[in-house]
Amino acid sequence: MRADLGAVRSFALYGSSDTQPAWAELVHLEYVPERSSRFDWEIDLHFHDGLIQLLYLTRGGEGWAFIDGTRWALRPPCLIVVPARAVHGFSFDRGTDGPVITAAQKPLESLAALTAPALLEHLHRPLVLNVPPDSRHSQALMPLFEAIGRESHLHASGGMTAGMALLVALFVQVARVAATAPGVVQNTRSRKAAQIERFRALLDERFRQRAPVQAYAEALGISLGQLTRLCRELLGVSAQAVVNARVVHEAQRELVYSSLSIKQIAAELGFEDEAYFGRFFRKQTGQRPTEFRAEARRQLAAGYGA
Repeated sequence: MRADLGAVRSFALYGSSDTQPAWAELVHLEYVPERSSRFDWEIDLHFHDGLIQLLYLTRGGEGWAFIDGTRWALRPPCLIVVPARAVHGFSFDRGTDGPVITAAQKPLESLAALTAPALLEHLHRPLVLNVPPDSRHSQALMPLFEAIGRESHLHASGGMTAGMALLVALFVQVARVAATAPGVVQNTRSRKAAQIERFRALLDERFRQRAPVQAYAEALGISLGQLTRLCRELLGVSAQAVVNARVVHEAQRELVYSSLSIKQIAAELGFEDEAYFGRFFRKQTGQRPTEFRAEARRQLAAGYGA
């Protein structure tokens, strides 16, 4: 696996030219060999903007996962959680198999917050978890993956809603396995990876305040230059780009799923006025908020009608 962070790319699905928007209620399932075998089982560093991935490696030899600067050993059976925008790559053994789910993170978080808030911690942090094969919770994993796979391929009315509900049920099982398993896989967690995780946690707490990047650096106890170098080294982008992406992602979610006006969304996200928010959004996305909302809702309506 090449570790050239200067060339980190964003994909909906690795190696695909598709640009499924991050707000969409996507639930996709495939199996490891379908994609990894095309890349000689080496998946270079990349990220998914707004999409979470859950992998269940059921067989194969030892491999490695690299997530936000942390190296994890993979020894099937094991589960891998890769949150949205986490820079990650894999080096799989050629005999590796198991399902891979890619889903829109924000709708999943919203559903989990309503039905099982304790699951949120399992959606926000990277994790590699050994799966005891004789556990009753472990035995419930594959039937849920298979049910999600059926919904993913049916393209029937209400399929995205059913897929999201099943995915919440699947993460309930992941949480149960985590609570009863001996522990997470040992990993070579670096100080830099811990700082990035803390930066993202602070960003989740404070992005609505429109605080400057300097404020995040001070909260982390490092200089602005150090934070920017850290983000470029581990994430392949500047610290300001990380902040902007978090604000844009929330703005897109509000524009698609809420009934708030553009002015209200601007205020919710800490902008001085609607015009300033509009200029920021257009600079980041190439569209006005009103244009994005109309187009996104048309696409979403078409998806639900499929």
